[in-house]
Amino acid sequence: MKTQNQVTLEFPSNSCNESFARAAAACFAAQLDPTLDELNDIKTAVSEAVTNCIVHAYKETIGKIYITVSIYENRIISIRIRDTGCGIEDIEKAREPMYTTAGDERAGLGFAVMESFMDKIHVSSKKDKYTSVVMKKKLGEKK
Repeated sequence: MKTQNQVTLEFPSNSCNESFARAAAACFAAQLDPTLDELNDIKTAVSEAVTNCIVHAYKETIGKIYITVSIYENRIISIRIRDTGCGIEDIEKAREPMYTTAGDERAGLGFAVMESFMDKIHVSSKKDKYTSVVMKKKLGEKK
């Protein structure tokens, strides 16, 4: 697939930046003239992925979160969210609904939510190095 446009952002894992990340991704996607539902799907998935970085990757510290939003031909949007935090020991287990490493205050639905709002999701991680989540969505035809 050929990239038509792309933006990369880097910001600290402060909780206030979650709303910035979702708005920035949605604003960049707006050039494709998506529906409100499609924009909300993108914002929700980005919110979940960034929240995972804030809550799980860096736990008691502040680190960097990196987002790359790419637009491909045929109205495909790809969003990569990456951290350089603690990594995920068992990706399959982490993707199970209700699994969390953050205690009772978290529902453990982050990956399930991402999967329900995007067409494809790929998670890669290396313990004590990084976690990368790539989410893709094909937007409907322009009206």
